[in-house]
Amino acid sequence: MMTDMAPPNLSQRAREIGEAVERFVRETVVPYESDPRRDHHGAPTDELMHEMRGKAREAGVLTPHILDDGSHLTQVETAHVLIRSGLSPLGPLALNTAAPDEGNMYLLGHVGSDHLKDKFLRRMVAGEARSAFFMTEPAEDGGAGSDPSMMQTTCRRDGNHWIVDGKKAFITGADGAGVGIVMAKSEEPDSAGGACMFLVDLPDPAIRIEHVPNTIDNSMPGGHATVSINGLRVPADQMLGEAGEGFKYAQVRLSPARLSHCMRWLGGCIRANEIASDYACRRQAFGKPLVDHEGVGFMLAENLIDIKQAELMIYWCASVLDTGDLGTAESSMTKVAVSEALMRIADRCVQVMGGTGVTDKTIVEQIFREVRAFRIYDGPTEVHKWSLAKKVKREWRAANEARD
Repeated sequence: MMTDMAPPNLSQRAREIGEAVERFVRETVVPYESDPRRDHHGAPTDELMHEMRGKAREAGVLTPHILDDGSHLTQVETAHVLIRSGLSPLGPLALNTAAPDEGNMYLLGHVGSDHLKDKFLRRMVAGEARSAFFMTEPAEDGGAGSDPSMMQTTCRRDGNHWIVDGKKAFITGADGAGVGIVMAKSEEPDSAGGACMFLVDLPDPAIRIEHVPNTIDNSMPGGHATVSINGLRVPADQMLGEAGEGFKYAQVRLSPARLSHCMRWLGGCIRANEIASDYACRRQAFGKPLVDHEGVGFMLAENLIDIKQAELMIYWCASVLDTGDLGTAESSMTKVAVSEALMRIADRCVQVMGGTGVTDKTIVEQIFREVRAFRIYDGPTEVHKWSLAKKVKREWRAANEARD
């Protein structure tokens, strides 16, 4: 079993859940990595997902971060569990801790009305329905990406309904999802041009998938679709929260969601490093095991350092979020530090394994591809650095104004 830098006062319940999750992933999920039930792009099919989730349900580890009474583990406890769920690229999918579902459940649990929780959240927590978060828009149309204020999808009132029109891009899991959270900019004067979020049942004839591009990653069913929304009618009671507050709710979701990405892919890189280390200790070259060559041994040593630093960053950011702070700056710092460290780890694992590392003989090459995509998703490194630089300037200005 793996070890990590979890705080010494980590709850016993988190330790027990983490052990059960790790055992399930290593013993039950890992064998599915060679299962041929994949789509044209290599992503696992919904049939494969539901089979694994059935076994997770039987083992009592389905949606392990949400307790039977509907409450969530703390972020620190969640880190301990989600790192272990990521030991296989299929782990988060099997356990129902994957993106975007995990982030969507978090948002709905914190902002949703009892009506929305009963209608939508219950199915998601039970692992019966995948979900999609419709925010990003096509760059070629000048739509919202890292800058959500550029949002062009609109919504307007029509009696007891809202009408949504627009186009979305890179919508993870849209193809085959049963629940959607759609974000649109309000045209109503009392919303001051703010954004709104709506819960919708999928599929819906007003939401049409135009294209699902082939991407470097393929761990998520449904891919990353481009979607057109034409005359989508949503009952007013399916608005998430208040009109015009959508950008604020997006931050409620994004800070913990980008941290959850760090947790899951750290688990993946820990597994990749285990495989690379085993290879280096077994493979002989020039009269001795690869690990005894400094060029190889030092790469594995650097991996251990990066893994531990990533763990520390994750638990530090989780502890900040547990204080009730949105932790926007902390999650940005963690996203940058961890995603870049994981890229180094995955790259070294491929390098240590040479030709074998670039084949599908192990999951190392997939981890490399997935982590490369992670450096972009939920905000690329450069956007987070830019945001942190603005924070430096604001704090400098505030300090100088205070002195004056």
